[in-house]
Amino acid sequence: MKKITIKPVWTIQGADNVALSPRLIELLSAVHQEGSLLAACQRLGLSYRHGWDLVRAGEAHFNTTLLHMERGKGSTLSPLAEKLVWADHRILARLQPILDSIASELATEIARVSPTGGQAFRIHASYGFSIEKLVESLMAEGVPIERRYATSTAAAAALRDGACDACGIHIPIGSQQPRALAHYAQWLDGEDLRVIDIATRRQGLMVAPGNPRKIYDLQDLTRADVKFINRPADSGTRFLLEGLLREKGLTDRPIQGFEQSEATHASVAAYVASGLADAGFGLERPARYFQLDFIPMVNERYVLVCRAATLDNPAMQAVKRTLADPDFKRTVDALPGYDAAHSGRITPWREAFASA
Repeated sequence: MKKITIKPVWTIQGADNVALSPRLIELLSAVHQEGSLLAACQRLGLSYRHGWDLVRAGEAHFNTTLLHMERGKGSTLSPLAEKLVWADHRILARLQPILDSIASELATEIARVSPTGGQAFRIHASYGFSIEKLVESLMAEGVPIERRYATSTAAAAALRDGACDACGIHIPIGSQQPRALAHYAQWLDGEDLRVIDIATRRQGLMVAPGNPRKIYDLQDLTRADVKFINRPADSGTRFLLEGLLREKGLTDRPIQGFEQSEATHASVAAYVASGLADAGFGLERPARYFQLDFIPMVNERYVLVCRAATLDNPAMQAVKRTLADPDFKRTVDALPGYDAAHSGRITPWREAFASA
């Protein structure tokens, strides 16, 4: 099965319809990470002269400075360049799960009409970094996988309807677990289902570095000086957050920005990191990636759910081998907030959460 990759590219045009090179945004992002134009050019495989020409073309286009350069001190982005870089981060964070799903669907369609094509194992899953690592490992082994990222609710419904072979969902550990299980019972209860653990992960508040707004708890989100960015109404993380607010008696307190949402954990983190909001709620890994402070609040289990008969599927056998592989566990453990100690554990649905 062929691997297809789709990456977003955005262009900026002036009144003369002349577009800036997409490599300029890529170069500015590299400068932001590396701290100098020279290091950024080396990272991207560009000559220093070509990189400098891209910057000058951008500065001529916007009629303002994009880089501040001092001998011996490297390069820093101008305010406009920072806006361009953070816009690029937000675009990628918002679209990448969608593009990954489309790429997987295209690869499956191509495989179906290829002489060596076969039936792909269908996984519908809430987007997360451990499931992403699992899919990458399976594809590297040549296991035909059709992945589709969706909300946990949509993934559970797809398993019930036979639209997928396994679904990936996340279940909170602790006081919010009974509410989550009752919610998923609409689609997953009463069947001979098996739960395969992938990892536990932490969810909490993402705030700006140094926490300038002094946001330490959910109650702080109700302050008039705090702007929040949420997840979509049908997402599992939004469902979890609303349960926590209800538990703390905060459902009748207005939260500025509560109805404004970003599609992924990463796009929430990018939104906060770009200064458009003071706080978001989501996974620790993207918070650390965007150098935000993180206040942990809930641990949850990210699991695959399938019918018992599916365990005999050759692709599922590969899933089980991968989850038990020490190298895979180390890869997941390296993700901030993740723990793969019980990766590969298989339990009947009705027993999987009884002791938690």
